[in-house]
Amino acid sequence: QVQLMESGGGSVQAGGSLRLSCTASRHTYSSYSMTWFRQAPGQEERERVACIEDNGTTEYRDSVKGRFTISKGNAKNTVFLQMNSLTPEDTAMYYCASDALCWILPDKYNFWGQGTQVTVSS
Repeated sequence: QVQLMESGGGSVQAGGSLRLSCTASRHTYSSYSMTWFRQAPGQEERERVACIEDNGTTEYRDSVKGRFTISKGNAKNTVFLQMNSLTPEDTAMYYCASDALCWILPDKYNFWGQGTQVTVSS
């Protein structure tokens, strides 16, 4: 079983920055992606924010392009999400997920963290 743990959430004012971290206990697949999702209050489904594949290829949700950056740490089992120019619309619980590929839909992922809350005030 792969365990994922997120950290780095918090409360900031609009325009501020936060850096989220996700650490995986291990990986089941020989190559894997690590993905950040978020779910705002009242939102039915988690939406994919950013993903990084094993080869370093990244994908971003349109609304965060140019503001968020996903990267891997020196340890292969760690991924970061640097979030700049935050807006109240970024307020959500942020989740880390991992699977073999960068799936768009959350139900494709087998492994999830517990989430870390990000709150952006205006």
